[in-house]
Amino acid sequence: QVQLVESGGGLVQAGGSLRLSCAASGRTFSNGRGWFRQAPGKEREFVAAISWIGGTTYYADSVKGRFTISRDNAKNTLYLQMNSLKPEDTAVYYCAAAGRGYYLTVSTTYDYWGQGTQVTVSS
Repeated sequence: QVQLVESGGGLVQAGGSLRLSCAASGRTFSNGRGWFRQAPGKEREFVAAISWIGGTTYYADSVKGRFTISRDNAKNTLYLQMNSLKPEDTAVYYCAAAGRGYYLTVSTTYDYWGQGTQVTVSS
């Protein structure tokens, strides 16, 4: 089992920044980690992902150039630096871990999910 705990969410004004963290514990075998988000009344959508070994990154077009995904292998922690936030970024953000290191933009690839952290961007 892998336990994932997100932190760093909150309320921020448009144009501001937040940094999300996702600490992993347990049998941390994953080869891929990702961030997804779900806004009220909408389906969960892909935000960003990273292959844990090679560090290849993937981004949704809506966040490219504003968000940066990174990892600290020693701390087994995933990060999402979010800059130039917009009201449409408001959502619950989830981190996820996958045993595979490919198809990381697809939610069904992932085996474990965190509980989520709320990000609210005011206009």
